[in-house]
Amino acid sequence: MADRPQTSLQTLLVGIDAGCRSVLDPLFEAGAVPHLESLFETGAAGPLESQIPPWTPSAWPSLYTGVNPGKHGVFGFLTFDGYDWDVVNATHVRERTLWELLDGHDKSSVVVNAPVTHPPREIDGAVVPGYTAPEDPDCHPEGLLDELRDEIGEYRVYAPRDADGREAVEWYERLVRMRGRAFRHLADRFDPEFGFVQFQQTDTVFHEFPGDHGKVRAVYEAVDRQLGSILEECDPDTVVVASDHGMGEYTGHEFRPNELLRERGLVETTTEGEGMPTWSTIADNQLQDGEAGKTVADDDPTPLERVVAGLAGVGLTSQRIHAALDAVGLADFVAERVPADVARAGSEQVDFPDSQAYMRDRIELGVRVNLAGREPDGVVSEAEYDRLREDLVDLLSDVETPEGEPVFERVARREEVFSGPYVEEAPDVVTVPRDYDEFLSTRVGDGQFAPPSEPYNHKRDGIVAISGDGVNPSADLSDAHLFDVAPTILATMGVPAAERMDGSVLPAVGAVGTESYPAFDAGGQVTTDDGDVEARLADLGYLE
Repeated sequence: MADRPQTSLQTLLVGIDAGCRSVLDPLFEAGAVPHLESLFETGAAGPLESQIPPWTPSAWPSLYTGVNPGKHGVFGFLTFDGYDWDVVNATHVRERTLWELLDGHDKSSVVVNAPVTHPPREIDGAVVPGYTAPEDPDCHPEGLLDELRDEIGEYRVYAPRDADGREAVEWYERLVRMRGRAFRHLADRFDPEFGFVQFQQTDTVFHEFPGDHGKVRAVYEAVDRQLGSILEECDPDTVVVASDHGMGEYTGHEFRPNELLRERGLVETTTEGEGMPTWSTIADNQLQDGEAGKTVADDDPTPLERVVAGLAGVGLTSQRIHAALDAVGLADFVAERVPADVARAGSEQVDFPDSQAYMRDRIELGVRVNLAGREPDGVVSEAEYDRLREDLVDLLSDVETPEGEPVFERVARREEVFSGPYVEEAPDVVTVPRDYDEFLSTRVGDGQFAPPSEPYNHKRDGIVAISGDGVNPSADLSDAHLFDVAPTILATMGVPAAERMDGSVLPAVGAVGTESYPAFDAGGQVTTDDGDVEARLADLGYLE
């Protein structure tokens, strides 16, 4: 390995999901991640303000396209067609990626584990998709996954779902090692000018083991070892380290907007198995009928389904049963054994068609209006739409915690937050939790407030560091934003940013100017339709 010739890699982007200074600083002080620490010490570094919403499936596409979700079209883990839903994939990202822009300038790339890149589009180089891809993803070029497994051994996107405790962390370390080995192999084979390797387990470990600093350190040490090997073997001219958002403890409350909206007569509920994706619809490893995003129960309920639905009708819903089981540590055990259709029959959920407004997906951070002419069974007329939105803004702006603190730091109409051709797909009213310390939930039936379902979750500020040739290490990056990463990386390679990008080149690097690139051809969208991917999102709390 020592005799291997180094690549012609100009710029390396290292993606650390949920990376932030509150996590990194203790590791720096302990000397646990020397390669990461060196990049921060020798280069320009600062906080990286994330976008709204600061979650993986929307934030990473914003980082690698340089545009806000209103321009690339992804607002959360789910995409909606009327009231039906599916998990997002690369066909929902309707904007050119960094590597596609570089391809147009005859520069090749190797991209490993970037979220929401399945199925991959063709470029000069290689793409191995990451998060939201199936376990055996299509890669570019065709046959690359088999080649990787032949060359480096096992390659997986996710850890086995039954791994827990120390075994799970060992799997996280193995996945990190797979990313590093895959990137080094592909860099050697394709000799790219640009490289992007993303590490997802730095986020996953917080969702699975909140507050367990030992397990967090083990994952970051594994990342640092792979980073050291990549730097040694590939010797990039410039290295950019960036995250999609931060991570931290939630000390506030769980707030359930749908419960408030129900009390105001805007949300109707059902216990007939229809509505948004919840714990009850994802409880089984696979959906009963194999369909992703099924929202309607079977026409002929079983006797057990009828019994459970009857109990729900008198208040004993699946949510209340789940809460009671969770209190004694049996929720997951029962969820694995109760058929999804049975649990669904007893779950109180938002009835989309009969409601006026609802939060359909907590990751979106907003409320959607059931608008006539836009939604399949919309009940709010165009004449009522603007007034209802203003009422929602006023209502949600005034919500306070039991201690009298505001729940939201900002409530706004979507066009005040997003811009671009896909704003119509955003929530109509955007709700930003105060300090990202108030946890939002789509649940109904259990009151407006509760302790946070997850003690650790996403925060606004991530991290960015730029080190290497032509970098001004004393540059002030205190105002860096997620949208700035893409134009900055292009500038390190002498490539103009796209005029439509929302970010600008960070001051550590000399700007190259902008260019008007041809309009992006979004093409058709494909379904993810993968029950295992949905189940993994439920495991991490992204589907409630």
